[in-house]
Amino acid sequence: MGDSTPTVFVVDDDPRVRQSVCTLLGAAGLRTEAYASGRAFLAAYDPSRPGCLVLDLRLRGEYGLDVQDELHHRKAALPIIVLTAHGTVPASVRALKAGAIEFLRKPTPPATLLARIRDALAMDESARRQTAMSAARERRIARLTTRERQVLNLLLGGKTSKQIATGLGLSVRTVEGYRARIYLKTDVSSVAQLVRVVLAQE
Repeated sequence: MGDSTPTVFVVDDDPRVRQSVCTLLGAAGLRTEAYASGRAFLAAYDPSRPGCLVLDLRLRGEYGLDVQDELHHRKAALPIIVLTAHGTVPASVRALKAGAIEFLRKPTPPATLLARIRDALAMDESARRQTAMSAARERRIARLTTRERQVLNLLLGGKTSKQIATGLGLSVRTVEGYRARIYLKTDVSSVAQLVRVVLAQE
């Protein structure tokens, strides 16, 4: 099992900025990893690792938002805070439209930066929790047999056990048995809960 401790990834080509940000976050009890280039970060980053990214806009020989684009291409939903001394309105609009959660100008007050980073870490934790819950729901639905899926679809269509029994040529008791197994496998206790589980997969 991977390490679940969140990491704040700091990408900036200025060693003084990397050091100051990491010192600030370390004093706050946060884990950090610093990179001097976007290429180095992308080569090392594992999307399964929780955390957030503090990204400089202009890196030596690179453009920070290209790192954001590459993460998007990899479907890595890492919250990004753009921290730069070279911000422009078009750049900030592009960053925010592409999913950055904050665009901060250097120098940013330490308390402000720390607060935004904590917000980003909370967002990442929530998103990963939702992803895990969705995966668990998918596994539960996948456990249903073909007949159970037939009964499930009819239940979702508002059919009663008697109507389902008539439509499938089964006894009401048999349908109730399928219904009970569907509830057990999907960890629900009512049709309303079952609807929510299925809708969450769509």
